Amino acid sequence: MLSSFQDILSRSSIFGDRNTLSPHYIPSTLPHREKEISTVMSALSPALKGEKPRSMFIYGKTGTGKTSCVKYVMERFEEMKSGTARMCYVNCRIYNTRYRVFHKLMKDNLPEFAKTGYGLSFFYEKMIDLLNASAINMVTVLDEIDMVKDLDDLVYTLTRANDDLKKGGMSLIGISNKLSFKDRLDPRSRSTLYETEIVFPPYTSNQLKSILEQRVKLGFSDGAVDDSAINLASAMAAQDNGDARYALKLILRAGEIVDEEGAGVVSERHVTAARKSVDEDVSIEAISTLPQHQQIVLYSIATLSMDGGRYSKLTGNTDNYLLSGEIYETYLRDSRNFKKEARSSRWYREYLSELEMLGLITTVESGKGMRGHTRLVKLAYSPAKVKSIIEKNILE
Repeated sequence: MLSSFQDILSRSSIFGDRNTLSPHYIPSTLPHREKEISTVMSALSPALKGEKPRSMFIYGKTGTGKTSCVKYVMERFEEMKSGTARMCYVNCRIYNTRYRVFHKLMKDNLPEFAKTGYGLSFFYEKMIDLLNASAINMVTVLDEIDMVKDLDDLVYTLTRANDDLKKGGMSLIGISNKLSFKDRLDPRSRSTLYETEIVFPPYTSNQLKSILEQRVKLGFSDGAVDDSAINLASAMAAQDNGDARYALKLILRAGEIVDEEGAGVVSERHVTAARKSVDEDVSIEAISTLPQHQQIVLYSIATLSMDGGRYSKLTGNTDNYLLSGEIYETYLRDSRNFKKEARSSRWYREYLSELEMLGLITTVESGKGMRGHTRLVKLAYSPAKVKSIIEKNILE
């Protein structure tokens, strides 16, 4: 029998406020990030005294609380109601060019001028006028800063504002989960961003447990989640680079499974069942959010995995490992097909390392049967699915 919305809404649920289980929800306290929050606040405090704060770079793997802590600090910053200090948040996954970042700053600060059609120089001049007129010290948060295509130009333009200002100032906070991204920056941009550097370590299993306990109290009905389920989700997330986002997704999906079954209480079984679904979602998200050239490298690996590479033909091996050199040749061809300029072999090796760090591929050194030593690469997910995701991203 076909369900109606009314039928679905009338069903009992173990959830309280599901929104509090979202990684984007900022609770009133952030367990185990007190030190990092204090460091960010100390670095920004000069702005509240009418002085220009230092720029900073915040690094940490996915799910280590970087964005949550900065947004928490932004909320406390706004509570001070300073007329001479502002913070502006920019998600660089969306605003991924210098022009788009400036357009976002205009929307937040001078919406009457935030029309498409105005040029970058117009936006820049209006921003200078605003800061000069009110002696404002502005802090621009660039989340996922590594996604900005013309990053050096952006950093140069934003910090050049300090030379053109008579009053006020412009500071930056860059947030990234890719430590190697700083190698892309020219020395001037690097020295600007790295005035202060904060590294967020991965959460431990016990820390993840207390984070989940806090969120479970907010997001579920009393007694709806077994302690053993929280322990298991914490342990799984600790193995996955101490990722709090992953832990929250596990417990949320486990709760959804319980609601679907009508089981009443989240147990270890539900967390185990949730893992497969969450892992698939995480892999799709991880692929979709890769920089473009890493996606093309992964696309080349997927293509060769489907067709069979030279390694399996040479050795008769059927475990789907591919020769690193063959992948690079395919990457050069695929880059041309996607109308992109391929990067050097040095960058290619860096891309492989980052893809392995994300768990999208595994690599080993070749053993006997190969002349010399070479790196062998294996895709961790379905080649057809990987190709489909990347084709959609790049060809859209």
